[in-house]
Amino acid sequence: MNDCLISATADITEAIRAIEAGKKGIAVIVDSGQQLQGVITDGDVRRGLLSGLRLQDSATQIMNRRPTKADAGMSQSSLVELLESSGLEAMPLVNADNQVVEVVLLSGLTRKSDTGHASGFSCALIMAGGEGRRLLPLTENLPKPLVEVGGMPLIERQVRRLATAGVERIYIAVNYLAEMIEAHLGDGSRFGTEIQYLREREKLGTAGALSLIEETPTGPLLLMNGDVFTSINYQSLLDFHQKHAAVLTVAAIDYHVEIPYGVIKTEGPFAVRLEEKPSQQFLCNAGIYALSPEAVSQVPRNQPFNMTDLIESNLTGEPGVAVFPVHEYWSDIGTPAELDKARTELKLARETLEGTDQDDESAVHIQLNQRRAA
Repeated sequence: MNDCLISATADITEAIRAIEAGKKGIAVIVDSGQQLQGVITDGDVRRGLLSGLRLQDSATQIMNRRPTKADAGMSQSSLVELLESSGLEAMPLVNADNQVVEVVLLSGLTRKSDTGHASGFSCALIMAGGEGRRLLPLTENLPKPLVEVGGMPLIERQVRRLATAGVERIYIAVNYLAEMIEAHLGDGSRFGTEIQYLREREKLGTAGALSLIEETPTGPLLLMNGDVFTSINYQSLLDFHQKHAAVLTVAAIDYHVEIPYGVIKTEGPFAVRLEEKPSQQFLCNAGIYALSPEAVSQVPRNQPFNMTDLIESNLTGEPGVAVFPVHEYWSDIGTPAELDKARTELKLARETLEGTDQDDESAVHIQLNQRRAA
């Protein structure tokens, strides 16, 4: 339980660390006497980032100050009923003095399977047909998705994480040196999933390969670029997409630009305000998407089509395009510098852990997230 607890002086970074380390899905804010002050969920974090908050801002700005809680003496059946009626997976238990004595999980009380799986995705598509020209000469005889990060090809990392998340069918769009990718991954059985290959006879852009999927998806489809190295929580992406009933959801990373000069704001010929070395914050496309079956059906068959085309055509309609802010580790392995950086970050994350945890991918990804937030 203590891993879930943070103080009112904590920042959003510490809240994220508590959500992940505590494995309860929530961070619980307490005062010096361990009295309950509020609760923070992953959704609270992402809504805060969408509103313009930064990871260094106070966690109290995003906490629920009136969270659902229960008396520590409440029966298990009553706890289950309260959690289910509230639509919650976790909540704090308090004593008569409002001190937190436990954090309970619905899955723990009912002994249900782990809810951290994104099995609600009907399938996933990895775009792995690019030539990786920016990584030459490394990619002269090797497709970019097979470039190793931490001793494992990047696309194998993606497949393993998707399989662990419960995605039962993965499509991989291939073109450049396709036979090497197919030979390495095979049919996916050794990863606990099914892999089918979509062979692009000509380049179809960043979304055109969706038209090569023969059957219509029965639910949301997860699409991601084959050069993305990330520890994103796929379940959170799926929940966000379904909650907002979006035609498609774009995962986005926050990118800060620091201006090293004093900026002069003007009205006509006169200065009206000075801003000393301001910073600007942008949400940038992370190359990961949740698509509704309707969005997939909009992709024209056998012709070049990009995700930007699909996004722009749905910006003004209903239900629209949702934006899912990514606070987890993310890197685009597109340049030698980014590749070296990702390899270094993964190495340092493992060195932070001890013993068998160094080979525990879940623990490694938590460390990556914490390093990214710091």
